[in-house]
Amino acid sequence: MFTTRFAPSPTGFLHPGHAFSAWTAHSRARAAGGEFLLRLEDIDATRCRPEYHQAIIDDLNWLGLNWDGPIRVQSEHLPDYKEALNKLEPLLYPCFCSRAEILVRAQSAPHGAEAIYPGTCRNLSATEAAGKIAAGAPYALRLNTTRAIQTTGALGFFEEADGWVDAQPAQLGDVILARKEIYTSYHLCVVHDDALQKITHIIRGEDLRDSTHIHVLLQALLNLPTPIYAHHRLLHDAQGHHLAKRANAPTLKSMREAGVSAESVLKRFHQSEAK
Repeated sequence: MFTTRFAPSPTGFLHPGHAFSAWTAHSRARAAGGEFLLRLEDIDATRCRPEYHQAIIDDLNWLGLNWDGPIRVQSEHLPDYKEALNKLEPLLYPCFCSRAEILVRAQSAPHGAEAIYPGTCRNLSATEAAGKIAAGAPYALRLNTTRAIQTTGALGFFEEADGWVDAQPAQLGDVILARKEIYTSYHLCVVHDDALQKITHIIRGEDLRDSTHIHVLLQALLNLPTPIYAHHRLLHDAQGHHLAKRANAPTLKSMREAGVSAESVLKRFHQSEAK
């Protein structure tokens, strides 16, 4: 059965770009006679709030988007992700670099402005790493992507809705799979839950296309199926910038309170899909 999902993080109110992704996945699921699931990726305890959780439900109901089955809330299943992380332990190493340090070092590397981790802590000795941890230094657990690729062998191609793509996870560097305060991450959770929920088609924004390469690698490492991926175009504001939380995009809540109708929002979605 065609099964897809909408998996927002309740770290703020939904904006039209989020809703367009939900609407696109919902429309394709219903057209295929399949299932549309709702999952809340709320592992960021410092930014996720109950009011945002409820607001997502309110916004989807306002747009007339319904989902099948119960909502999966990731913070209620942390032991599941820890178990998956344990399977990857031989391929992980602790990283003590701050985000600011990574950005500075990445900007001087061939990747230019892209904040790809330059591997600073990859070759720390076990003694040095253990000493830092014992001293209480904050750290994250990173995947040694090169070793992971060697473990899986050639990944080959994964299926996109519009063709086949050569998996190239090395382009994202050594991604974070867990942090000291919570033993999981977005990449690990999403791969685990997509398999658990038997997701056959992942429909999400173009901005997440690059993450797919890492997800395909993790699926191979954990012996999980790889769904079919589709990455839709992003919605843009009047200045041509794509809608994003960090850019203070207007929220559905504020639009609704200002008298904007759900019908007008859905009309924009139809027009965007038709372009």
